[in-house]
Amino acid sequence: MAVEKRSETDHPLAVDRRTMLRGTALATGGVLLGGALGISAVGSAAAAAEPRLYTRSDWKARAPKSPISIQSQAPTHIVVHHTATGNASDTSASHAAALSRSIQRHHMDNNGWTDTGQQLTISRGGHIMEGRDNSFKAIRDGGHVIGAHTANHNSHTIGIENEGTYPSETPPAALMSSLVETCVWLCAVYGLDPREAIVGHRDYNSTNCPGDKLYSMLPKLRDDVGSKLRKQLGDMSRQASRGIDPSRLPGFPEAPSNERVAAFYHGPTLGDLDTGR
Repeated sequence: MAVEKRSETDHPLAVDRRTMLRGTALATGGVLLGGALGISAVGSAAAAAEPRLYTRSDWKARAPKSPISIQSQAPTHIVVHHTATGNASDTSASHAAALSRSIQRHHMDNNGWTDTGQQLTISRGGHIMEGRDNSFKAIRDGGHVIGAHTANHNSHTIGIENEGTYPSETPPAALMSSLVETCVWLCAVYGLDPREAIVGHRDYNSTNCPGDKLYSMLPKLRDDVGSKLRKQLGDMSRQASRGIDPSRLPGFPEAPSNERVAAFYHGPTLGDLDTGR
């Protein structure tokens, strides 16, 4: 099982992520962008960071069965998933739309949920699709649509489903590029430090998701997102104005050696602490 490591020679931060997430986040009370630049600068950066997005209307989503829960409090972490579907060669926007409809159909009809579980989906062609209803609006407003993608942590995490299955295969460059852009946007909107905020599904729940290969690429993802944020903001500074509840930090459970293999199954998505479906 692949384990994410940061050596002194190949990573400038050279900090074990367990220590960084639990220690740094608690000690500083979280991370906000802006500092001397002020909130207006962060807001401008967030707007400038918004990538090309496809709305639910674009992919012809069904209406949710019941109203979606939206909270004003921003999420603390961005959870990277894979869809556990085939590594399709079709990179068109129409394929991405069909994938979103398929995921929604499975979540609503098979799982019995009110709507798609994740807030965002990125296809292998790099198309960024809105997931759960009102996700884009909530993000732009600095709020949070509560989804169903990371058991017992849906109230404070935003989930990004990345099309494919990645135990050993490398995700396409187009997908990774869009994942970087998406995380830059989310970090700018919510004032998150990518080094702390971007995690894999397996960091919270016992699952192989997002696959060993994609999981091993998360350190570079954090670095790439941080670099783009610095270019946009000109500065990143720590603020001690927000604390993070220890219960919201990743627990780093063991990834199972044998996990059920099925399309759209990628580990626990709902738990006893989750109220919405």
